[in-house]
Amino acid sequence: QVQLVESGGGLVQTGGSLRLSCVASTSIFNIRPMKWYRQAPGKERESVASATVFGGTSYLDSVEGRFTCSVDSAKNTVYLQMNNLKTEDTAVYYCSVPNKPNDYWGQGTQVTVSS
Repeated sequence: QVQLVESGGGLVQTGGSLRLSCVASTSIFNIRPMKWYRQAPGKERESVASATVFGGTSYLDSVEGRFTCSVDSAKNTVYLQMNNLKTEDTAVYYCSVPNKPNDYWGQGTQVTVSS
């Protein structure tokens, strides 16, 4: 069983920045891609970004150029640097790692962007 713990959420004004962290209890990021999801009130959970220890990344179109996902394998940690935040980025952010039969998920961290 892998445990994921997110941190770094908070309240920030439009245009501000936050850096989310997700620490894994094992070195699973070394062998599997890692993903960030978010869920806003009344909306479905959506994939925001993904990264591998080899440097490959992908992003939701609406965050491309503003968010950066990176992996520090030595610390079993994945980061989501979020810049130029917008009110529509307000959501609970989760990190996740693919697994069968069930993916691993963190508990989530709240990001609130005020205008």
